Amino acid sequence: KPTGFSYQTKPGYLPKQRSCYMTHTNSEVHEILKTGFVDSPLFNGIIQGVGPRYCPSIEDKVVTFADKDRHLLFLEPEGWNTNEYYINGFSSSLPLEIQYKALRNIRGLEDAVIFRPGYAIEYDFFYPTQLKATLETKLYENLFFAGQINGTTGYEEAAAQGIIAGINAHQRAFHLSEFTLGRHEAYIGVLIDDLITKDVTEPYRMFTSRAEYRILLRQDNADVRLTERSHDIGLASLERVLAAQSKMHIAKKIYDLCESTSAVPADFNPILEFKEIPLLDQKTRLSKLILRPQIGLTDFIDAGYIDKSIFENNINFDEIVLYAEIEAKYAGYIEREKIIADKLFRLENVKLNPDFDYNSLQNLTIEARQKLTKFKPTTIGQALRINGVSPSDVNVLLVYMGR
Repeated sequence: KPTGFSYQTKPGYLPKQRSCYMTHTNSEVHEILKTGFVDSPLFNGIIQGVGPRYCPSIEDKVVTFADKDRHLLFLEPEGWNTNEYYINGFSSSLPLEIQYKALRNIRGLEDAVIFRPGYAIEYDFFYPTQLKATLETKLYENLFFAGQINGTTGYEEAAAQGIIAGINAHQRAFHLSEFTLGRHEAYIGVLIDDLITKDVTEPYRMFTSRAEYRILLRQDNADVRLTERSHDIGLASLERVLAAQSKMHIAKKIYDLCESTSAVPADFNPILEFKEIPLLDQKTRLSKLILRPQIGLTDFIDAGYIDKSIFENNINFDEIVLYAEIEAKYAGYIEREKIIADKLFRLENVKLNPDFDYNSLQNLTIEARQKLTKFKPTTIGQALRINGVSPSDVNVLLVYMGR
């Protein structure tokens, strides 16, 4: 059941799909790979830079995880009208003949032919701490960097930076205000803030674990968070804004209905019995029932407590149900995280002069003075996230600023 990258995409089903497959390396394959280590640029010193941490070569995995006698491979078809497959997990810098011999000893690939051999990857980058939150360089005006040149790895990471750098290059060209996203608004905000305030020593990937506000930054509410901001700078159409507003309006009506409506045991217990979960012994509010992990909004629709007319014939029915259900199930957690985000956001709004002489504040630790001078944060929030700058250092800055 494929879904679109955007809520603009009309929901539907692909009548024709192709499968991916899984297979594994084995001990014999590992022994074959080891015979080529002497000629591998990753092992013989030809490549001295940092390789990809999160998609390492097969020889890297054989060495790093020497206790494993097999590694998982995904066989991904390259298209509708080709017999080519991408062997995800088998990237390699070993000689072609070694790759060939090892590949043909993997189950399912005994008769495989190599169209293009694997190759080694070596990363090089400029330190992204030289960038502003707009991805403009601090040293040269009107020069914007995006992608792997900033020390990141991954397609989404490159695209995320590309759109922010592109937007701000446009804003600068037309003398418009700069555009940035905060850590509480988008993973793009987390990504860029990490890059410009932390020392990147190896290729950076954007993981959800790097964000403080994971409950707020969800795929089901991306349009709610960002469509109006996009419209403000001329990107998203009014139609998209209205669609996002409609989604929020419907979800609010559903939430209010759950708060004001109670399920009757005689009506709802058949559903609970079918799901093999405890039955109701008294009338129970839907807002309380939805907290059960086995219960969803569709159960309330099936039981007649929520009429489908509430969705106003919206074509994105599934997306609205998902959004409204998550908002209802996790309302307490979401509200608590919003309060925390609002408190920290106030620090984000406290501006710092990038050219301030931090050495003049003797109450700052030496490390804080050095790091603040080096990274030139533009807000108190950024300063707090610099390694080596402690909360007490931030308090010194706030006292100095009269706060």
